Amino acid sequence: MTHEPDMESQPHISPAPRIIGPADGHFVDLGALGVRFMVWSRESGGGFSLVEHPIAPRTLAAPLHRHSNEDEYSYVLEGRMGALLGDQVVYAQRGDLVFKPRNQWHTFWNAGDEPCRILEIISPGGFEQLFADMGAAPDSFVGDGAPAMDARYGLEVDYDSIPRLCREYGLVFPMDERP
Repeated sequence: MTHEPDMESQPHISPAPRIIGPADGHFVDLGALGVRFMVWSRESGGGFSLVEHPIAPRTLAAPLHRHSNEDEYSYVLEGRMGALLGDQVVYAQRGDLVFKPRNQWHTFWNAGDEPCRILEIISPGGFEQLFADMGAAPDSFVGDGAPAMDARYGLEVDYDSIPRLCREYGLVFPMDERP
């Protein structure tokens, strides 16, 4: 008789080998970007999580922010991604990898007129839950609820940066309410 390990009590145990096809995984639309969950933290023993972010043309994905716990690696699958990393603006094309270290102010956007898709590797894992929470309860992340959620995930967010970033880089940010 074979025994299937309980993933919740032993998060370092990975599930059976699998293939994640292009239409597989849970998807949420956050307005500014989409999130397709590919590898959850519990599947990697907490080491990382992997999400795919489709971003509409000329769209800011997030306000200027910084993580206290995670590093992010953005691998461009298609399109052109712009990113502000501290004071440096970079542009990445298909096949480029952009490193966004923890504690560094950053943001990113689709810098082109075509769709952009990136794979986002988040290390250590766990931050992907923020995207799941945003998809399940979007009102928690606007107005008075936003600071509490930001603190819960070790995130500092400069919401006032949105109009400036949109103006400077010719972008839109399709979320009507902000704190």
